[in-house]
Amino acid sequence: MSVGQSGSIVTSSDGNSWTERTSGSSEDLRGITYGNGLFVTVGMIATILTSSDGNSWTNRTSGTYNPLFGVTYGNGLFVSVGYYGTLLTSPDGITWTKKDVRYNSLYGVTYGNGLFVTVGGSGSLLTSSDGNSWTKRTPGTSNELNGVTYGNGLFVTVGSSGIILNSYDGISWTKRNSGTSNSLYGVTYVNGLFVTVGWKGTILTSPDGNSWTKSDSGTSEPLRGVTYVNGLFVTVGLEGTIHTSSDGNSWTKRTSVTSNSLYGVTYSQ
Repeated sequence: MSVGQSGSIVTSSDGNSWTERTSGSSEDLRGITYGNGLFVTVGMIATILTSSDGNSWTNRTSGTYNPLFGVTYGNGLFVSVGYYGTLLTSPDGITWTKKDVRYNSLYGVTYGNGLFVTVGGSGSLLTSSDGNSWTKRTPGTSNELNGVTYGNGLFVTVGSSGIILNSYDGISWTKRNSGTSNSLYGVTYVNGLFVTVGWKGTILTSPDGNSWTKSDSGTSEPLRGVTYVNGLFVTVGLEGTIHTSSDGNSWTKRTSVTSNSLYGVTYSQ
């Protein structure tokens, strides 16, 4: 499932054939996650929508007016982040509580190894074990950090000018050589591989989060999100761009059902 511009939501069971859904919102949707039997997508003007099946969507009250950019689920809790350090939590995706962080804008959030990690503008990075109390960390960069994931015992965050950092504990971070100066927006880990995507169709892969290899995406369109669906990596981007790959290296363009830009993508397990 992918979300994007003007309330766009498109779904697929195999990553190849896609169907457009009606979200009931005209706001840009920027992030999406799946947890506890529920899809949750967030976006501009504090939009939060939920769905149990990906077809019918319900608007929820977020308790803020700020744009929301990212959302994740872990340890029985949904966490959404956004403009000016906005940070919301919910046990069920329906009732949301605002946390007072007052920080730089936050763009991405993940959960792994008992820890929530969120990243954002000017090298912003915070961690929390429970989603309630958050600690500011120093990742050693002032670059904008756009996305973060966890896999194989490692946190990986990506951002502007091709920056990639990783950490085993979410506290101490190490810069890695990405081999590109293009900004990176989305990152995931699945099937033994880290995959990050970004500007001008950039796709990089790594089995360990340390050494990165450039893949031929077959597109120059900016790519914003990446996930894994039924044996396929799926990346989405500008003007409805959708590409898939079985190995993270060779990518195939798929026929999109929307010309709206797609920003976030997830799958249900």
